[in-house]
Amino acid sequence: MRYLPLTDSDRQDMLSVISAASIDDLFIDVPVEARLGEQIAGLPDHASELAVERHMAALARKNLSAGEAPFFLGAGAYRHHVPASVDHLIQRGEFLTAYTPYQPEIAQGTLQVLFEFQTQVARLLGCDVANASMYDGSTACWEAIGMARRITKRTKAILSSGLHPHYVSVARTMAKFTGDSLTHEAPTLEAASDIDALIAGIDKETSCVVVQYPDILGRISDLTPLAEAAHAAGALLVAVVTEPVALGALIPPGEMGADIVVGEGQSIGVGLQFGGPYLGLFACKQKYVRQMPGRLCGETVDAAGKRGFVLTLSTREQHIRREKATSNICTNSGLCALAFSIHMTLLGEAGLRNLAALNHGYAVQAAERLAKVPGVTVMNDGFFNEFTLVLSKDARDVVRNLADRQVLGGVSLGRLFPDAPAIGNGLVVAVTEMVTPEDVEAFAIALEEELA
Repeated sequence: MRYLPLTDSDRQDMLSVISAASIDDLFIDVPVEARLGEQIAGLPDHASELAVERHMAALARKNLSAGEAPFFLGAGAYRHHVPASVDHLIQRGEFLTAYTPYQPEIAQGTLQVLFEFQTQVARLLGCDVANASMYDGSTACWEAIGMARRITKRTKAILSSGLHPHYVSVARTMAKFTGDSLTHEAPTLEAASDIDALIAGIDKETSCVVVQYPDILGRISDLTPLAEAAHAAGALLVAVVTEPVALGALIPPGEMGADIVVGEGQSIGVGLQFGGPYLGLFACKQKYVRQMPGRLCGETVDAAGKRGFVLTLSTREQHIRREKATSNICTNSGLCALAFSIHMTLLGEAGLRNLAALNHGYAVQAAERLAKVPGVTVMNDGFFNEFTLVLSKDARDVVRNLADRQVLGGVSLGRLFPDAPAIGNGLVVAVTEMVTPEDVEAFAIALEEELA
């Protein structure tokens, strides 16, 4: 809790030094009509530290956290088991207190961690090279669109209807300042993805096609035909992965021809934290590396021939002239990247594949049970650990009522796509290794009662 030790006398002394009669003089440039003229209703003048702590604790008890109830939320942020060793290691002093090194070669440990992280991400996404991370998946997605514009010298990006709407929103915000033209439509409640429509929309003005894998409805598509169509028109394919655990079971997008693969790394090593901090994954083909945003760590030898690590590429404005920079992202999510790398190391390839198999198996069992609930249809023909239910009622109302029953039963498509009422009955359900058979049964029973 913040402690403000200044007395009235202290404040008056400070005002005297700057020749101000009162604190109000500091806000003279703010129009009077924009100032708060009276105290906000309901807020006390002050309270004791003990009273404030009790009040805040009472507010916190109103939250229903992920570990306190059957939990089926996903849609870009997933609840996975994070080994205790991950949290222990990232809190070591040399990691927890270190910021982006301005003389990076001095921090050899930090650079080595990022070098290993890059290797893991490149292998996971099926690409030649990966950077040292971005802020999160949504900003990485936008940076990929900007990278495609620089490479192709075109400004039209086609966004799949299955792309996470929050990622679309970030891209639209940034495109206002770059002049990029973005095309996107809301998805439909169909088992088939929009791959054919995306192929049909590619033309000679297209810089890139952006597709999520698996998409926001949990659908999985072969990206090879889309990559071939994009390349035939001189465009790039950008693949977005919001659930990296899926790549323990699925073919990586880079192996299907994607030129740039980005995503959110939260699922591995980083718990649910009210929306962040998370970390963006970013990888591409070797030939495009000089247009990659952020920074890249490399391995070399020092004057004595010993192994060492350096910043091989830093095309960000913190290191070079602003007009030459590929991005204004000036740092990377270093601590989250470290957590990702530690967790990935603990898993290993076999562990990741086993984790993916658990997720898929549990999701199949859950889908089979929920499909037996009257008024519920499982939309997907295939999925990894996330699928869409079509309900007989508006999913937003159902989700709220389920929460009152202490069941966090998925993400309603009406919440994600408020301007698309045709898909309001859609409910996206995620099932990870943290879900038990008892959780599924509680969900099914509560859902049946809500739809009765």
